[in-house]
Parts: sequence; C-alpha cells; structure tokens
Amino acid sequence: MISLILCAAGSGERANLPVNKIFYPLEGMPVLCRSLSAFAPFADEMLVCCRAEDEADILPLLSPYENARTVRGGATRAETVRLALEAVSGDIVLVHDAARPFVTAKIIRDCIESVKTYGSGVCSLPATDTVVFTGKGYETPSRDHIYTVQTPQGFRTDRLRAAYAAALCAGACDRFTDDSGLYAAYAEEPRLFRGDRCNVKLTYPEDFTPAARVGFGTDTHAFAHQDEIDRGIARLNLNYIKLCGVAVPSDRAIEAHSDGDVPVHALMDALLSAIGERDIGYHFPDTDPAYAGADSMKLLERVMKMVHGGGFSVKNASVSILCERPRLSPYIENMRNNLRAALGCEAVGIAAGTNEKLGYIGEGRGITAYATVLLK
Repeated sequence: MISLILCAAGSGERANLPVNKIFYPLEGMPVLCRSLSAFAPFADEMLVCCRAEDEADILPLLSPYENARTVRGGATRAETVRLALEAVSGDIVLVHDAARPFVTAKIIRDCIESVKTYGSGVCSLPATDTVVFTGKGYETPSRDHIYTVQTPQGFRTDRLRAAYAAALCAGACDRFTDDSGLYAAYAEEPRLFRGDRCNVKLTYPEDFTPAARVGFGTDTHAFAHQDEIDRGIARLNLNYIKLCGVAVPSDRAIEAHSDGDVPVHALMDALLSAIGERDIGYHFPDTDPAYAGADSMKLLERVMKMVHGGGFSVKNASVSILCERPRLSPYIENMRNNLRAALGCEAVGIAAGTNEKLGYIGEGRGITAYATVLLK
C-alpha cells in the first residue's frame, strides 16, 4: 500500500499572493489540485497536511479524491511530516511538496520503484551552478558529487518513522528542511534518482508569472483610388508603399492615416495583446492629428518600450503578408533586418504570398498582414 504525504501547511508568504499559493489557479486548477491529480493514480491514500485556517477551504477541493483527507501540520516542515507519519497506513510513503504541481508520472513511478528496490528514492538533479561554501574561507567544491534535491521522496514507512523518532529523541528534527537529510542522519544513506528540471517548487512571485506569452495581431488596408490620392485621403507617395519600414515600389498608394505599414501594425497588435494591452487603435487613434503620416517603425519603438516595461522581451516573431502586387520577395531580407533591430531578436520570419486572385486581396483592392509573437 502506498501513502502520500502532501505538505501544504505553509503560509506561502514569499509568493506575495492574495491567497495561500496552494489555492492559486494554475491554468484553471488550484496548485493543490494539480499536485493531488498527479498522485491520484498511484497512491492508495493521500494525506494533505494543512494549517487549521486553510482546512475549510481545502476540504471542498478533496471531493474528487475519495482517498484524500486532511491532517494538521506542525510549525515546521519536519514536525508536519512527523505528525503525518502517525496517520499513514501504507508500507511505502511518498512525501511531496504541494507547491510542486508539475511533477510527472514518470517521476512518481521512478520514486516508487526506487523504494521497492532500495528502500528509498529521492528525486534529485546534478548541480549545474557552481556551489560555494562560505563562513570559513571561500570553498568551491567539485560539482561531480553535488545534487539539488526535489520531491517526491519515498521511503519504507517503518524506516522513515524510526528515523524521525530518533531525530526527535535527539532534539534534532527541526535542523532538517528535507526528509532525505534526516533519513541520512538517523537511518541510512538514501537512494537518489533523476528528477526533472520542470519539477520546480512555486515559491516567489515570479514563479507564478507565465514564462512565455503569445500574441496575435492582424491588419488590413485598402489600396487607394486615384481620386482619393488627388483629394489627399491616401497618405503615401504613389510610387511606393511602406512595409516593415522598407519603401517597396508600387503603382498604388495605401489608404491610411499613418504611413500604412500593414505588417508593422499587425506586429504591434500582436505585441500589445501578448502583454494584455489594448490595440493600436486605442494607443495611436486615427482620429488624432499627431499620427497623421506617422512612421510606424517609430510607433513600434514605443510599443517595445511597453513590452520591456512589463518585464518581457521578444523570443521570436512571425509575419505573413498577403497581397497580389507588388512583388515582395526582393525586399523580404531588408524587412527582416528592420524588424530584427526593432524587436531586439534574431528569430524573425516574414512570409509573403498572394490570394490566388480571390477576394479583395486577389482583386488587388487591399493588403492584409498577420503576426504572431512569443515573449519571454
């Protein structure tokens, strides 16, 4: 029988969230439920260690899990696990941080198999950063034998109980922030197995911010008729159109309040949507004389300041331009170079195509662009 001790008795203060981090919705599901769901196929019982003040909010979340119940946690991590061990029924116990919701089925299986084979199984990864010991000089030990420890950590229940009992008698329980360290001190050297870098513990505010954001934008402009050009409605020179800041020779102008740079407008909308801002019509309205004939590449600079101000940068961008004419292929590389410089990103793709003579694009009455961006 396999028991799970899910440690959820902390306050989550370091996350600086309006609620305890275990209740924070992660893609529509509370962090606690994501962790429970990961272990549900493997555990015969699941004990959720919690604070008294959180229990009323936790109990409704356990309803989908018939084998889950709450136990009161202690003032420290070690005390919480020691108290939970008194209620454990299984001969194998897995201890896991509720704030590690990205644990995989492979990790859980590997943990269980390690306990069955070796008596213990501790999820860990080889250290990649240099480790420094300070206090008595400055020592940098070799990374060859340095590991970072994650959860779950699995043990034969009787052995872990005995280790905790010995540590309690020695008055040393609270020296340990990790079960494997206590087990090593009062039982035997635990067996390590390889974890996963995605199996992170959510601790600080930035851990709850998406690592990447996707944005999508589109823009369309009509080609102007000669009478509109004569009346000054079309803002562009009749001999070229602006695309990604490049003057592309054209026998028709574009109807626009600004310079009519369609792909840049689509790109700006994609960037603004990715950071949760309103579109370019809100930020640069075509009713404002200040933007008459405006250089769209300059407006893109302003949008990029908003992106950087939100703590993001561009990882890659993709732009697709649809028009029947003029032919764009000779100008694509210059367009890409302009966008690379403006976005501060090398991974910029631009595709250009026709609409096979169909619709307003195929009839040569307009031009449309689509853009997607990935922010990091």
